[in-house]
Amino acid sequence: MQSGQIRLNKLTQEWVIYAPSRRKRPQDFQKKNQDCQVLVTTDRKCPFCPGNEDVSELIVLEIPNPHHNSWQTRVVSNKFPALTPDENKHRWTEGIYLVMPGYGRHEVVIESPEHHQDIATMPTEDVEIIIETYHKRYIDLMQVHENMMAIIFRNHGEKAGASLSHPHSQILVTGMVPQHIRWQEQEAQRYYDYWGRCVYCHILEFEQQNRRRVVNENESFLAFVPFAAEVPFEIWIMPKTHQADFGSISDAEKADFALILKCVLTKLYQKLNDPDYNYVINTAARYKAEEPQVHWYCQIRPRLTTQAGFEIGAGVNINPSIPEADADFLNDLV
Repeated sequence: MQSGQIRLNKLTQEWVIYAPSRRKRPQDFQKKNQDCQVLVTTDRKCPFCPGNEDVSELIVLEIPNPHHNSWQTRVVSNKFPALTPDENKHRWTEGIYLVMPGYGRHEVVIESPEHHQDIATMPTEDVEIIIETYHKRYIDLMQVHENMMAIIFRNHGEKAGASLSHPHSQILVTGMVPQHIRWQEQEAQRYYDYWGRCVYCHILEFEQQNRRRVVNENESFLAFVPFAAEVPFEIWIMPKTHQADFGSISDAEKADFALILKCVLTKLYQKLNDPDYNYVINTAARYKAEEPQVHWYCQIRPRLTTQAGFEIGAGVNINPSIPEADADFLNDLV
C-alpha cells in the first residue's frame, strides 16, 4: 500500500494530506447508477427551454445557432441573484461592524436550447459558442467602472449546487475583491518578487516536462491534476501563454479552450459515470489584468468526497486519492 504524504500547494501555501489507505479502487469514486430517465429535448416546466421565455428573466445576450434559425446560447439575468446592479457601493458601519450594499451582477448562461444536453456530450462546435458567450459577457461586464471582479462558474449536479438540470453556467460580478482572491494575488506577487517569474508559469513548465499528472494537451492549453490537488480528480486547465486576464484570450485560444474543456469533462463523464462537479474560471481582478505574476486558469473540482471535522477545524484537506493515480486512471493507464 502506498504511504501517505502531505504536499504543499505552491499557489496557496496550504498543505494537503494524502491518505491512500482510505482509498480502495478508482472505481469507488464513480457515481452510482441511478434509475434511467427519459432524455427530453424540452421540458415545459424548465425556464431555460425554448417556448418558456415568459417565465425566464431579461435576455441580456443571444448567440444564434449557425445551422438553424434559432438561438444556441442565451444569457439572462438570474431570477434569484446573489447581487444586483441597482445597489450603490457606499459602505457604512453598524456598531463595530462594516456593511456594504449587495452591489454586483448575477447572470445565467444557458448553454443550449436542448434540455438534456451537456458539455461532455455536445459537439465541440457548441462548446466553442459557450466559450464565446463567456468571453463576450466578460468583456462587456468588466468595462463597467464599478465592476472589480468576475467569476465564471458551472455547477453540475445536485451535490455541486445545481438547482436546474438544463445545461447552464453562471457569471457573478462584484464591486469588491474577496480576501481569498487578494491573498492568492499576494502569494503570486511574493513569488514573483523572490524568483522573478510567474508561479503559474513555473508550475505549467514543470508539468509539461514531468508529464506525470497531465491528462490532456493541445497547442494552447495544458490540463493536469495539480501536484497538491485538494480533492480526487481535481483538474486545472491552464493557458500555455502567460495571460493574467481571461478577456485577453484570442479566437484561436477560445477554440482550443473549448476543445480541451470538452475532452476533460468527457473523460470525467466516461470514467466516473458523470460525476457532480464545479468548474471556475479564475481570472485576475481588473487592477491586476496586465500584471506579470497573475495567470488565469480553469479549475475543475468533482464532488466525490465530503469535508469532515478535521478538515473544517484545521483548514487542511484530506484527499484519499493520489494525484498521479488519478491521472493514470483518466488516461487509461490502470
